[in-house]
Amino acid sequence: MHEGVMIKALLDSGATEMFMDRQTAARHGFKLQKLERPLVVKNVDGTNNSGGAITHQVECNVFYKGHMERIRIDICDLGKTEVILGMLWLVVHNPEINWETREVKMTRCPPLCGGGSQKKEKVKRVATEEEEKIVCWAIDDKEDWGREKEIEEDHRKIEKMVPRRFLKWKKVFGKVESERIPKRKIWDHAIDLKETFKLQKGRIYPLSKNEREEVQNFVED
Repeated sequence: MHEGVMIKALLDSGATEMFMDRQTAARHGFKLQKLERPLVVKNVDGTNNSGGAITHQVECNVFYKGHMERIRIDICDLGKTEVILGMLWLVVHNPEINWETREVKMTRCPPLCGGGSQKKEKVKRVATEEEEKIVCWAIDDKEDWGREKEIEEDHRKIEKMVPRRFLKWKKVFGKVESERIPKRKIWDHAIDLKETFKLQKGRIYPLSKNEREEVQNFVED
């Protein structure tokens, strides 16, 4: 990638939108994991990335002032830049940034981040009125909590895209309504784990090469 040019990913499904320079990965001895199919990337100026398509990812830990998480990151040529954490990562973590002092605090991370500094600093943040509305709307199926216009606009889009005979299931296609927490059912139950249980990684539904190709063809269709 040209110096000073930030990378823009025009990727197929499976991209992380986070990038590590190929030389950086080699220098630190990261184990490369090959992707099933390459991901096409271009620079922000529209030119092809000098390193070609992304063919590998690495799994690594991210540490910052008590913050810790494990991420998957795409490998490509970034020139002098070692790592780029994309907009999705910033949106999920929503760090506090003081642009004058250049100080970054990881106080608003999601629960999935282990040992985040928000626990050590015991920072308390009062939810805004808009945030409270969203939370109330997500758990209450009786009120729309100020999202009526958003839902109405969503339904208008659905009516243009969905055949008329399916409109009685309009809520199934609604983007806004899909954000609502599912209603509790009488068959809901807790999954209690034994104290000796240890979380293990495992592949879900392993498929043969022919089966993977068939699934991919179905998804693309």
